[in-house]
Amino acid sequence: MGQRDYYQILGVDADQSQQQIKDAYRRMALKYHPDRNKDNPAVAETMKEINEAYAVLSDPKKRREYDSLRQQYGDYAYDRFRQGYSEQDIFRGSDINQIFEEMARAFGLSGFDAIFREFYGTEYRSFEFHRPGFTGRGFVYFSPLGRRPQHPQQGAGERRYDLPSLPLGGIIGKAAKYLLKKMWAVEWPERGKDLNDVITIDPMQALMGAEIRYYNRGRSKDLLVKVPPGTRDGQRIRLKGMGGNGKGGEESGDLYLRIQVKKPLLRRIRDFFQ
Repeated sequence: MGQRDYYQILGVDADQSQQQIKDAYRRMALKYHPDRNKDNPAVAETMKEINEAYAVLSDPKKRREYDSLRQQYGDYAYDRFRQGYSEQDIFRGSDINQIFEEMARAFGLSGFDAIFREFYGTEYRSFEFHRPGFTGRGFVYFSPLGRRPQHPQQGAGERRYDLPSLPLGGIIGKAAKYLLKKMWAVEWPERGKDLNDVITIDPMQALMGAEIRYYNRGRSKDLLVKVPPGTRDGQRIRLKGMGGNGKGGEESGDLYLRIQVKKPLLRRIRDFFQ
């Protein structure tokens, strides 16, 4: 099998609009809908490819990143892209479930829930909840450990939770997270919070650069922070992964250190008396 290309999978050109991408996905999803291909068991894999292509190309940020990789790596852009994105990352925020429900209402076909049960079997579970004034629906599927390059320490026998699409925010999102943890002991994957702090250096260190010892209180850990030459007062240094801990296998947040350059002694005395 040749290298995959998301645009070729959906049969669209790279310069087409987001609406054209969506229209193409609707046509493909309708064509390969399992209800219309009962004698073709391979259709499930085809639909998975179509869903993945649409989830990427319908997201402006993911699409820009994929386009950049196509320019750099050509036919190998897909492999490069998947090195940094798990199934969960790709499907997060996708409106695929809404599109399947629209087709179900318009054409009398099986809806989203039935389709995913067919695709993923017992690994797929949906949930629905009702509270005064609102209701919510979502899905979660349990899959064997897949490509998760940012967490290589996970064991070979471990299982992780993929939440490919659950665009619920505010009070609905909080309720969904609570139910997932209560019913299935699933912790909602959340990136750790970014944290901020200040480090103080003298003018010579700012001019020449230096290595400053910094105690990360959140992690009870001493760090050696490299301050580049020519650093100005107010600039920030990012320490990746040194922020709050992530949940459900997501990465930790970052720590941002704002540089505060000490004023020379004579200037501090002058400022004091002014």
